[in-house]
Amino acid sequence: MSQRPASITLDKTKAYLEITWDDGLVSRYPLSHLREACPCVECRGGHANMGLEHAPQDILKLAPCRSYAIIDLSPVGNYALQPTWDDGHGTGIYTWEYLRLISPQG
Repeated sequence: MSQRPASITLDKTKAYLEITWDDGLVSRYPLSHLREACPCVECRGGHANMGLEHAPQDILKLAPCRSYAIIDLSPVGNYALQPTWDDGHGTGIYTWEYLRLISPQG
């Protein structure tokens, strides 16, 4: 994967995370959908459901069970983001590859 973020914006008021990729694509992730697309083992239902092949398709078509907010957003090395959500969840690591794969804008 060669795409990396050129900029990352978290808009807590409008409840979205926006990533402008180095190839010019702008991906806007609604926080409610992003939370429900969490890639951690707990949210994916075990190790057998991990990996990019189990990434949710078309996250904008998912019906989120509720609204979510990000309390904190931390970089993980230079390959991922780790949000802490208002429901107390904070173990999901969203790699650049994963975020690009689930980008609502393709």
